[in-house]
Amino acid sequence: MIVVHLIHHRERNHTDHTDHTDHSGHADNSTHGDHSGHRPAHVDERAAVTGHHHARAKFGGVNIGAAVAGWLVAIALTVLLSSILGAIASAIGEATDLTQDQAQREAGAIGLGAAIAVLVVMMAAYYFGGYVAGRMSRFDGARQGLTVWLIGLLVTIVAVILGVVFGDQYNVMDRVDLPRLPIPTETATWGGIITGAALLVGTLIAATAGGKVGHRYHDRVDEAAYR
Repeated sequence: MIVVHLIHHRERNHTDHTDHTDHSGHADNSTHGDHSGHRPAHVDERAAVTGHHHARAKFGGVNIGAAVAGWLVAIALTVLLSSILGAIASAIGEATDLTQDQAQREAGAIGLGAAIAVLVVMMAAYYFGGYVAGRMSRFDGARQGLTVWLIGLLVTIVAVILGVVFGDQYNVMDRVDLPRLPIPTETATWGGIITGAALLVGTLIAATAGGKVGHRYHDRVDEAAYR
């Protein structure tokens, strides 16, 4: 814990300074009592440590509000970056005049490129979503990023279940106007499984890392306060 480390560092410096004063031949003012009205520094530092632990016990853990805000940021970035990516893909397709037969022959390369692009977009979106959640929370930045990822996973599962149970009109994933890739069914099945697994792992790592990086702001504040 950075706060405890800094406080212990201050206590050690205070002790060294006291020893130096005692050996330099100056009088020890402690024998004459403390008439300044201030508490000793080590008392304030220990009180700060106790207060920090108390605050962590009270306000630590998952911050649902911050996690929801981070998830909304991730969704907004996903839509924005996907729109930009779709526009670029359409422009490239028109510039190269790619026909359906050519697309079928290049299905593997197109599918791999699309999967990588989707992975990069989702990881970037969840990284910044985790960053927002970690920055908004006083403690446990990595846990806030993990919660952002869990909310996204839960919402996706619920949307898929609603689509399966109630039909296409409730299938949010199908109603989103995303570009269709001309990939054979068997290729799309295996490619979808691999891409899905990569998305799960990649977004989990990105959201957790974003939460930790976002929480570093609070660590810097603590370092400045206790230095």
